[in-house]
Amino acid sequence: MNGSGSAPTALPGRGAGTGAGTSTGAGPGAGTGSGVAYRRLTVEQRRRQLLDAALELFAHRAPEDVSLDDVAHAAEVSRPLVYRYFPGGKQQLYEAALRSAADALELCFAEPQTGPLSQRLARALDRYLGFVDEHDAGFAALLQGGSVAETSRTTAIVDAVRRAAAEQILVHLDVAEPGPRLRMAVRTWIAAVEATSLIWLDEDKQPPLDELRDWLVDHFIALLTATAASDPQTADVARYALTSESADGPVGDLVRRLLPVVGDMAHLLLPELAEPVGPKP
Repeated sequence: MNGSGSAPTALPGRGAGTGAGTSTGAGPGAGTGSGVAYRRLTVEQRRRQLLDAALELFAHRAPEDVSLDDVAHAAEVSRPLVYRYFPGGKQQLYEAALRSAADALELCFAEPQTGPLSQRLARALDRYLGFVDEHDAGFAALLQGGSVAETSRTTAIVDAVRRAAAEQILVHLDVAEPGPRLRMAVRTWIAAVEATSLIWLDEDKQPPLDELRDWLVDHFIALLTATAASDPQTADVARYALTSESADGPVGDLVRRLLPVVGDMAHLLLPELAEPVGPKP
């Protein structure tokens, strides 16, 4: 990954309770007879620790296959302590875990409106893909579907991440009132980024992150261009975006790579365009 992006946003709860300011000894829940050794943590540290443990478990098993005992064991606390922080039980814990991962992912798309669009996308993708790479379990837990634990609330949490990402992209396109085609193009790309990230995890994290990032930037430019061919608003947006790009930048490089491909397509499908126009000698 190049150095254009800032460090990936940390998943809330990652490593909670292992840093400075913590100590070992009896803590909440001591004397329950569980035999678990507790660490003294603040309320927020303990809550994040439980969320982190839950995310790891939900990533590898369906939520209905994870019990509060499993979460307590993974977090090295007692079951009553889990209930103390999440009195609504596993469903409340599941929704809170989703929300914590969703909040971190939304921050990945917050990007200053400076520089060419391709560079802004690259920086946002650096953070997003960095999150996926570092927190693959939490990312999978956020996006896995088909569980009986899914509710309208959990679906709304996941969809809010997608909508926030799409709105950020539209901000960078400087569009206050996007039409349906442009909005669909942007949301289609967000869905492609999400699906690609999950496939990348299944493919043992190949190709390398920098290649994956560049390919996704190419994908956005290509999708925007294809949509511009049939939508005047998107065509205006594409022209505006291109004014900040350079010939030796990512978009210029993409155009150079596409020209021979488009030329071959034109030769095969539209041979009349490849023939000289005018009377034959």
